[in-house]
Amino acid sequence: MSKPLSDHDRRKQISVRGLAGIENVAELKQNFNRHLHFTLVKDRNVATRRDYYFALAHTVRDHLIGRWIRTQQHYYEKDPKRVYYISLEFYMGRTLQNTMVNLALENACDEAMYQLGLDMEELEDMEEDAGLGNGGLGRLAACFLDSMASLGLAAYGYGIRYEFGIFNQKIVNGWQVEEADDWLRYGNPWEKARPEYMRPVHFYGRTEHHPDGVKWVDTQVVLALPYDTPVPGYRNNVVNTMRLWSAKAPCEFNLKDFNVGGYIQAVLDRNLAENISRVLYPNDNFFEGKELRLKQEYFVVSATLQDIIRRFKVSKFGSREIARTDFSKLPDKVAIQLNDTHPAMAIPELMRVLVDEEKLSWEKAWDICVRTCAYTNHTVLPEALERWPVDLFAHLLPRHLEIVFEINRRHLENVAAKFPGDNDRLRRMSLIEEGGQKRINMAHLCIVGSHAVNGVAQIHSDILKATVFKDFYEMEPHKFQNKTNGITPRRWLVMCNPGLAEVIAERIGEDFIRDLDQLKGLRKYVNDEAFIRDVAKVKQENKLKFAMHLEQHYKVKINPNSMFDIQVKRIHEYKRQLLNCLHIITYYNRKYRLKILYPQFLQLSIGEVVNNDPVVGDRLKVIFLENYRVTLAEKGIPAADLSEQISTAGTEASGTGNMKFMLNGALTIGTMDGANVEMAEEAGEDNLFIFGMRVDDVDELDKRGYHAEEYYNRLPELKQAIDQIAGGFFSPKQPDLFKEIVNMLMHHDRFKVFADYEDYIKCQEKVNALYKNPKEWTKKVIFNIAGCGKFSSDRTIAQYAREIWGMEPTLEKLPKTCRAVRSMKLMKEFYR
Repeated sequence: MSKPLSDHDRRKQISVRGLAGIENVAELKQNFNRHLHFTLVKDRNVATRRDYYFALAHTVRDHLIGRWIRTQQHYYEKDPKRVYYISLEFYMGRTLQNTMVNLALENACDEAMYQLGLDMEELEDMEEDAGLGNGGLGRLAACFLDSMASLGLAAYGYGIRYEFGIFNQKIVNGWQVEEADDWLRYGNPWEKARPEYMRPVHFYGRTEHHPDGVKWVDTQVVLALPYDTPVPGYRNNVVNTMRLWSAKAPCEFNLKDFNVGGYIQAVLDRNLAENISRVLYPNDNFFEGKELRLKQEYFVVSATLQDIIRRFKVSKFGSREIARTDFSKLPDKVAIQLNDTHPAMAIPELMRVLVDEEKLSWEKAWDICVRTCAYTNHTVLPEALERWPVDLFAHLLPRHLEIVFEINRRHLENVAAKFPGDNDRLRRMSLIEEGGQKRINMAHLCIVGSHAVNGVAQIHSDILKATVFKDFYEMEPHKFQNKTNGITPRRWLVMCNPGLAEVIAERIGEDFIRDLDQLKGLRKYVNDEAFIRDVAKVKQENKLKFAMHLEQHYKVKINPNSMFDIQVKRIHEYKRQLLNCLHIITYYNRKYRLKILYPQFLQLSIGEVVNNDPVVGDRLKVIFLENYRVTLAEKGIPAADLSEQISTAGTEASGTGNMKFMLNGALTIGTMDGANVEMAEEAGEDNLFIFGMRVDDVDELDKRGYHAEEYYNRLPELKQAIDQIAGGFFSPKQPDLFKEIVNMLMHHDRFKVFADYEDYIKCQEKVNALYKNPKEWTKKVIFNIAGCGKFSSDRTIAQYAREIWGMEPTLEKLPKTCRAVRSMKLMKEFYR
């Protein structure tokens, strides 16, 4: 049971949690009991904790509904330009607490639950994470939705409602075991099905060319059923929509088959269609040319574009009458943002709709398409760039293949006109890659079919222009932009670290929550003894809380006074978890006093040895946090002392975990890669622990050749660590277990772990020395927090809006309720 807040605590928490007025609390209790009774059909005698969570979720959702409807009314009244953010991933996490924060309901709900004898934290823990993403790309999309609503933009997120999200990870005897993420098994109180907006999506078939145009015939149809989730802005009464599509088989059956007993099989075959939205592919950094994945990509694009065009044609709220037929106005009213190449099919699909269905000329349709679409690139890794086999395209989407060929023909004509005689350039810039199996390069399609192309950190955008998309940049330099990623301060500070948010608000007020640049005002407190103490105290409280969580869930006891050194990354060679492993082994061999906390696979075996070594004792702990997800991040990031951002320079597009750690008071040890470069600019390079090669150094090493043996032979501690791994020191029961890892590091390491090893170890020594001086450490922490303003997703989205979408953000607050409700006296209290 939660404890009542003291008067002092209440005063401290009002600013960022919202006032718990007597009327608010009474209303929340009344509505909570009403939902328990009427929505869940339970009473307090039989209700479970999950029932209480659902009752609370529906109670909070009630406060969204009037705002949600009013927001849509407002958009139809004003007829603004609307942005459609299409992403195959939205890694939303939990919704309840985020909604309470954005509606200023947190204190009132906490007090109401306390008065009802319930524990708010226990209820929040009943919510399933909406794990509809793998990592950074999906979490970025979620942050962007929050910022678009908070900036008053008429915005919609479009994706797939995967029945099974990112798998639940278990570690059994050192090996990963995947379990299905059945996140919908108890239902989802935040979504609303919209069967009235169901749309048909076509696959397979063939094309027929007639004098009046092309027809795509004999197709198989899958229905796209939309589910809408409200996305509230921060205390501005704006509630936007995330619409996720679920695949449903059509109901029509062939009566001939039915008559001969085929009915049951026909019903069973519906599963094949509905598999499209069954499961999220479990990676976002590796391309696998599976037919189901291409189906998913076209499914979300086709359904979304039908929705976009329907909304474009209809301008009056609640009406289905066509009011707009001039498609030349489409780019003035619609902006489509492609989140990486996964929604690239939007370009040929929009062309198909405009040319085949709306009967526009190719030239006019292409102009509209390019002015409407924009493309965000998220990676320079070759294995992540999508290249679909032409044969698969021809089978699954025959009309779209014809359109892509025509786009390519006209594109190459333009290239040849600008660079006559340069056949090699034509080959490099073609959308169709020849040689062996013909493939369609989806990144090239996105660039050609968009008016803006952006990277997600300045160094990343520069690399795109200089290497990966150099030919395209030389052809159309005006298209290329940079939009450095950001994170929403609502979830990643106010919600996950309320103690720090309060300490900051006491010094500079609470407006920083909607204008993170105001954190610069903390610089004048860098030498303020009281502020230094407060920041250090909050960090220690977060570490203590996280240590208790680890003891409860991982049965590992750690000293909260030790350094929490955390690396949060998807497992990939370029993230260089192996460099961190080598650091642990080196320090273990030195019997150094350090505790390390971070996820990596080889590390499980290292942890087994280190954590059970009686000589080392509790001076060094190595822990793998299984099933890492948004909710676990919200617990671990506020507790971190040191953030590991150690990718090879030039390989990480941006990163957003680095920003989350920085905002929550961790210092960064990292290379000059991704957004680390800009973090160093904002906080001062002296306030980060920068090590290793820069991009130019990596390029130079590539030219002269990287030879791992040179470092192995020159650095005794590195040699010792590698020999231990190879000899089975960390896997005595399976001595050869890690030989493949050693072989990779020694002979074909694309990401040059050994080249940065020596500097990394030296940099870690600087970290240890500073950590022994808590006051000076905390001063650097304050410099970092004060330098976080640039890394708000509000800033990122404002730049997208002004520089790509042609929209202007606004801080205007909308009325809380819709017109219809305001005129109904009985309902007014309900929606208050």
